[in-house]
Amino acid sequence: MTRVLLGAVLLGNLAVTLQVPAILAPPAQVRFDSVDYKNILRWTPPTSSTSLQYYVQWKIYGESEWLEVDGCQGTQRHQCDLSGVTSEPREWYYARVHASSLPSIKSAWTLSPRFSPRWNTKISPPVLRLNVTEQGIVVRVKPPKLHVRKMHSSLQYKIYLIHTSGEEVLFEMSCCSNRLTLKELNHKAKYCLQAQTVIPLQAKSSARSSAKCVSTL
Repeated sequence: MTRVLLGAVLLGNLAVTLQVPAILAPPAQVRFDSVDYKNILRWTPPTSSTSLQYYVQWKIYGESEWLEVDGCQGTQRHQCDLSGVTSEPREWYYARVHASSLPSIKSAWTLSPRFSPRWNTKISPPVLRLNVTEQGIVVRVKPPKLHVRKMHSSLQYKIYLIHTSGEEVLFEMSCCSNRLTLKELNHKAKYCLQAQTVIPLQAKSSARSSAKCVSTL
């Protein structure tokens, strides 16, 4: 009986001294957020702790080797700019992130959805510049960023002329023309305009720009 009791005490002490390894949940919602080919990987932290560090890797779809992203090893940010390593528009990419809590607790990796710069980036709308003259409204378009123009030589623009009644009239501009004069408008009438960037070869367009409103002479 004494031996049994002694064994139970020893087992109890052993159970107290054993430590169960801490488990750190992985980052959530790992995804690419790409606008005008600026490819930002974002994620949601697994806890509210501000002391976690994150490690980011990437690879080309079909390749087996994961590569580390410079500047995103041990980062405390919740995003990483992968534009430099995911710049080839014809490729598809993956990225993954894991969290670490010092000294040695690491989460599992969280994988992003497959990403294509060509198909998944969002294109910004053009900026409108309006000038009212006796002939009508002169519309000038400031095209998207230079990198977008380098990627697409055949950009087009849609200009929406919106009457106060809500009626819309659509005008189209080619990439080689950045000026359009809207004539035969009512005098002393208010008009609002919006613009869209269009990539014809991909049947893809941007959201509309914010409305700009002017009154004719």
